[in-house]
Amino acid sequence: MSTWGSFLTVSLVSLAGLAVLQAVTFAVGHRIGRYNVVDVAWGAGFVFVAAVAAALGSGDPVRRVLLLVLVAVWGLRLTWHMHLASAGKGEDPRYTDLLNRSGGASVGTVVRKIFVTQGAAQWFVSLPIQVSAVAGPTRGLGTVALIAGVMLWVLGFAFEAVGDRQLRRFKADPANRGRIMDRGLWAWTRHPNYFGDATVWWGLWLIAASAWPGALTVASPAIMTYFLVYATGARLLERSMSQRPGYPEYQQRTSYFLPRPPRRAHDGADHHVRPRATG
Repeated sequence: MSTWGSFLTVSLVSLAGLAVLQAVTFAVGHRIGRYNVVDVAWGAGFVFVAAVAAALGSGDPVRRVLLLVLVAVWGLRLTWHMHLASAGKGEDPRYTDLLNRSGGASVGTVVRKIFVTQGAAQWFVSLPIQVSAVAGPTRGLGTVALIAGVMLWVLGFAFEAVGDRQLRRFKADPANRGRIMDRGLWAWTRHPNYFGDATVWWGLWLIAASAWPGALTVASPAIMTYFLVYATGARLLERSMSQRPGYPEYQQRTSYFLPRPPRRAHDGADHHVRPRATG
């Protein structure tokens, strides 16, 4: 099978699997009466694509396995985190607002606005993994890109996982109820989880770019970063959180997205359960 024939196989199987995953997730959400379960399926969908790429790809096997391991570690942790964050809770206000602005929560609107959008985003963002699955071995300067990609992934994963853990532990303390979380990584950036997410995907892209034509998929991490920063990620949360007492002051002293030292010492407090980047 040709390189592009192999890519077509990986891509179509990935697309079909993501469609099934979103259909099952919709059925679960429809049954329990809330559609934020789509966030739980976000990380799991990427793990599925990476598994397909590793199993059906014709490219360098070492890089296929490496990407599978990195995506699985990131995606399964995120899936479990989102499950814990949403279990027993009501609907995410983002989805309520989205459906209200779209004319109501009819089945067609829910499927189109939430689940089709989420599945399409998963497929597009995962293009570096799909393309890398059929690319040849990493050689020469590509090795530098691969190593840099792994290091960037480690940085992003650490920010995301540690930030989520710090927030979860802070919210579990009744003494912090109603306060603004601004400790640990949250003192360096108002969105360490989103920064970590974006960094993870730039790292995965660098790994894919270590062998041609992986570099051509640069639009995937760029789009992911756009969603995390401007579309349905940080900016959407800022809009609602800015109404909370103490949050405007937190905004003044803490970086919006890219980490930097806080402007001054400050007390800690509560924050928010993050939504996913798309949907």
